[in-house]
Parts: sequence; C-alpha cells; structure tokens
Amino acid sequence: MFRSLRFLNAHFEEVLGSVLLAVMAAVAFVNVIVRYCTSFSFAWSEELTVNFFVWVVLLGTARAFRQGTHLGMNIVYEALPRPARRLCYWLGCLLCVVFFGALCWTGTLEVLDEYELDSISESLGVPVWWYTMATPLFSLLIIARMCQRSVADLRAGNF
Repeated sequence: MFRSLRFLNAHFEEVLGSVLLAVMAAVAFVNVIVRYCTSFSFAWSEELTVNFFVWVVLLGTARAFRQGTHLGMNIVYEALPRPARRLCYWLGCLLCVVFFGALCWTGTLEVLDEYELDSISESLGVPVWWYTMATPLFSLLIIARMCQRSVADLRAGNF
C-alpha cells in the first residue's frame, strides 16, 4: 500500500494531469461530433476545458520544477564562474518562491471573494471557486516541488 502512495507522491502531477487531459480531449471530441452531427452543442464544454487547461499548466509547472526541467538560460548560466552560478541559482529560487507565493496569495483572495459572493459558473452552475481553488493549491505544490529540487541540488552540488 505504501509503495503505491510513494508512486502517487512522485508522479502526482503526471497522473492528475493525464486524467485532466483525457477528460478535456473526450469532452472536446464529443462536443465536436455532437455539434457537426446535430444542431445541438454542449455549452459547458468550453468552461470545463478552459479551466482544466489552467490546472494542467500549473501541474506541468510543478512537474518541471520537481525534475529541474523548467525553462532556463543555460548558456549564460554555464558561462558564469561557480560562485556566480550559485548566486544566480538561489536568486532564481527566491524570485520563483516570491512569484508563486504572490500567486497563491492573490488566488486565495480570489477564491475567498468568489465564495463570499456565491459566484456560480454560467454553463454548469457550479461554484466558481471550485475551479479557481486550483491556483493557490497548485502554487503551493509548485513551491514545494521547487524546494524539493533545491534541496536535491544542494546535496548533489549541482550549481
């Protein structure tokens, strides 16, 4: 049982992202078929796919930070001496934590506002905060994955 939990911890982003992409593709495919074969269209399909796309992007960002495959300026970074690389590495980590911390904070404020205002989505009629709660939660996940990568890089001396 614990082995499966370890797999989920290590591959959480891939599993959830894959499920969301599969749902998005299935919904879009069915909507296209129904729209071209009948005069009917699923109005809710765009709402679902757009919101799930935001979730997938944030999950992909967390995965990239966990594996150390996020976008970087390697040519400039590799040309620097080791102390300057270390400084750039930690400065980049600090800036990313500040950015995703601010995204988490503003996302939390948005979720609280939507909850207090009882905002309902137009197509599905579900509370909007169900969609937007992913922004602060996945921002925290990104920060956690960034810290995991930083600790691993620190231990390995990857600068």
